[in-house]
Amino acid sequence: MIRLTNIKLPLDHDEAALKNAILATLEITAAQLLGFEIHRRGYDARKKSQIELIYTLDVQTSQDAALLKKFAGHQLIKPTPDMTYKFVAQAPVPLAERPVVIGFGPCGLLAGLLLAQMGYRPIILERGKEVRERTKDTFGFWRKKVLNTESNVQFGEGGAGTFSDGKLYSQVKDPKHYSRKVLSEFVAAGAPEEIMFVSKPHIGTFRLVSMVEKMRALIIELGGEIRFSARVDDLHIEDGQITGLTLASGEQIKSKHIALAVGHSARDTFQMLYDKNVYMEAKPFSVGFRIEHQQSMIDEARFGANAGNEILGAADYKLVHHCKNGRSVYSFCMCPGGTVVAATSEENRVVTNGMSQYSRNERNANSAVVVGIEPSDYPGHPLAGVEFQRQLESLAFELGGANYDAPAQKVGDFLKGRSSEQLGTVEPSFKPGIKLTDLSQALPDFCIEAIREAIPAFNRKIRGFALEDAILTGVETRTSSPVNIKRGDDLQSLNTRGLYPAGEGAGYAGGIMSAAIDGIRIAEAMALSINEESRR
Repeated sequence: MIRLTNIKLPLDHDEAALKNAILATLEITAAQLLGFEIHRRGYDARKKSQIELIYTLDVQTSQDAALLKKFAGHQLIKPTPDMTYKFVAQAPVPLAERPVVIGFGPCGLLAGLLLAQMGYRPIILERGKEVRERTKDTFGFWRKKVLNTESNVQFGEGGAGTFSDGKLYSQVKDPKHYSRKVLSEFVAAGAPEEIMFVSKPHIGTFRLVSMVEKMRALIIELGGEIRFSARVDDLHIEDGQITGLTLASGEQIKSKHIALAVGHSARDTFQMLYDKNVYMEAKPFSVGFRIEHQQSMIDEARFGANAGNEILGAADYKLVHHCKNGRSVYSFCMCPGGTVVAATSEENRVVTNGMSQYSRNERNANSAVVVGIEPSDYPGHPLAGVEFQRQLESLAFELGGANYDAPAQKVGDFLKGRSSEQLGTVEPSFKPGIKLTDLSQALPDFCIEAIREAIPAFNRKIRGFALEDAILTGVETRTSSPVNIKRGDDLQSLNTRGLYPAGEGAGYAGGIMSAAIDGIRIAEAMALSINEESRR
């Protein structure tokens, strides 16, 4: 097949336009075109009055070989790459010892699935509950302020990504097309088929719940074992080699191949690893607030008269500003037509996050507006970033009234340095609730200074971003892991053989797709290592 890239057509093009574009680009007749499929569809909205759809197409003709020779060297006409996933190994028979995966978020889910598909019958340990019970606990916290520290937005089947926008796009390099494998497994589990070709695929929370259940069932069908409410409290290490672990229940499991996919909020696990001398370093992350506008305003600012177009959907944005004080402020985890949600996993702390359903039809748009910080901002041992996060989350709890409501402020008041007294046209969506206050107390001065400079700068790109009545809600602290659990080229811990730090918690991913891709890489590395040992 032949891959055509950068095929541009008007937003309102008719059904025949794609076929005609292919014929014109390849200079062939209709009879020579055997078929085509859309590999990717995005849009260019830089000119709101002339929004274009941009396609990447895989085309089959009766003249493929001749056309590829004719257009050799052409940057936009190339052979379609082989994107078929190929397993790197199959489990030895008999399998002497089963691999273990700690954590059942996107990384652990894909690692466990791949290991099961290769016949390794993994044991997967998840400290939280299965996804439907976890959903009840999470909604119970939002509605009644009753927090279960082991079953919440951060902990439980599906990971933190389950209560998010379900965004499946990533900027990680993917030369082996692992993302295609991830998307294929998601579609097989019930995700809409459009995620295979839209440029910014998303699923939404409720669809993710049923998908995760189906993927769990497949892992079990293939011989895997999944245990919930199974927190790992200790690792067994002998002469630098992992040999097993101990659960909170006291049960011990032996294994020399353990994937560590615990997510960015497993702070007690980070402490246990640090106490066991597993090598880690502090890493940069970001902190800030959630900002909410009416989605209709964002649609109008981004799409103009085309706002509401079914193909374009609810508008998103991606913004960055480099400040005079040397800091960078950027939008993070933008959730069109979504809500701001409580995301703490520890008592007496407030954390915000964003969530959308597949329809993205809620009243408000929200995103995090965050400031990049470095380990030099919280000097000390590798877990100093965890303490920095906790301090901000505890302060937010107090500013919100010490009852899990979040501190909030209108953007106009924030920019003018005065406390908010009443709401305006934008109604905050945060559950359990908000308390209007002065958010300048919620973050270090350099963060407040940077955000106050960035919001007007963002307004020059998105008209209305600095709207007086837009709402800021604090605090956003769990943007990424505050630690990097270092690993080598073999994906094993630098000083603990057989331990495979993986995903967001270890500092190797930043979202559902990148975490899932890392899970595939970890599963492959574990499989190859197990097979090598079996041959000795």
